[in-house]
Amino acid sequence: MHVPDGFIDAPTSAVTGVIAAGALAVSLRGARRELDEKTAPLAGLVAAFIFAVQMLNFPVAAGTSGHLLGGALAAILVGPYTGVLCVSVVLLMQGVLFADGGLTALGVNITDMALVTTVVSYAVFRGLLAVLPRGRRSVTVASFVAALVSVPAAACAFTLIYAIGGTTDVSIGKVATAMIGVHVLIGIGEAVITALTVGAVIAVRPDLVHGARGLRQRLRLRVDGELVDAPAAPVSPAAVPASRRKVWVTGLVASLVLAGFVSFYASASPDGLEKVAHDKGIDTRAKEHASAGSPLADYGVKDVSDARLSGGLAGVIGVGVTVVAGSAVFWAVRRRRGTDVSPVSHGL
Repeated sequence: MHVPDGFIDAPTSAVTGVIAAGALAVSLRGARRELDEKTAPLAGLVAAFIFAVQMLNFPVAAGTSGHLLGGALAAILVGPYTGVLCVSVVLLMQGVLFADGGLTALGVNITDMALVTTVVSYAVFRGLLAVLPRGRRSVTVASFVAALVSVPAAACAFTLIYAIGGTTDVSIGKVATAMIGVHVLIGIGEAVITALTVGAVIAVRPDLVHGARGLRQRLRLRVDGELVDAPAAPVSPAAVPASRRKVWVTGLVASLVLAGFVSFYASASPDGLEKVAHDKGIDTRAKEHASAGSPLADYGVKDVSDARLSGGLAGVIGVGVTVVAGSAVFWAVRRRRGTDVSPVSHGL
């Protein structure tokens, strides 16, 4: 759903740019309360993982593909404010280095793909946890539904933005029907990826999942007819950072493998927005990307003739740049956090 230059007129792009800037400012403040010594490194990794998985387009209908948006995944793993920043870092790297998503449309893309998906998904996620039984399985189920809803919500947001500032005279009703229809299907893929990833992290380190905080219940024992909390099992101080490093290294290796190898087998069909834009004539006024001359444009390395090697190298470089840029941002935010501010158990 990366909107290219030329789809949205300049005034509307400027307004969404202001909205995006405001959302980032609020998210930077909110992320100070979400990030701690455990989650700051994880946030940079989440951004890199989203970048990698977004390279894996999966078929959803005849001649159409989809890919992860990542707002729900980021919000549930590291918190909604930090989640907005994660997706925004990915969009910035994609736009500047890979000519994916217009630079004049960066505000549109951040508003749609980072802000809307994160706010909607986290609201749905928290609402479901309020009524589901307390437990890890509920977190996974809520993750699935939240991610599923977030994608058509983003499609609705794009349709609204296009209705206000679209550069072609196209029936908005037809655009809405086509966008929401195909993105409901893409949402299923988003939901599966999100639930599997959240479930995998919960299985090994539930304390690292922001959305699972506060759900763990202490074991209770009956003593002299009364229920009392069982003493917590002792944990070796050295085991905690070692476990975090293992999760981080595993996630980074998985991201590199996905972007550097598995991405070669991704669907070559146009994604949902590209397909709708072509079928409905939205793309008639699309402009060439300002970064079209980038050595990494279109997820390939310039002057590398082998398609597999070119795409793989571009993916590995993208993961590396994103994890470094993301980690730098989140460590800087973490350092500015006051000593009197404690981590929040949920945002928004």
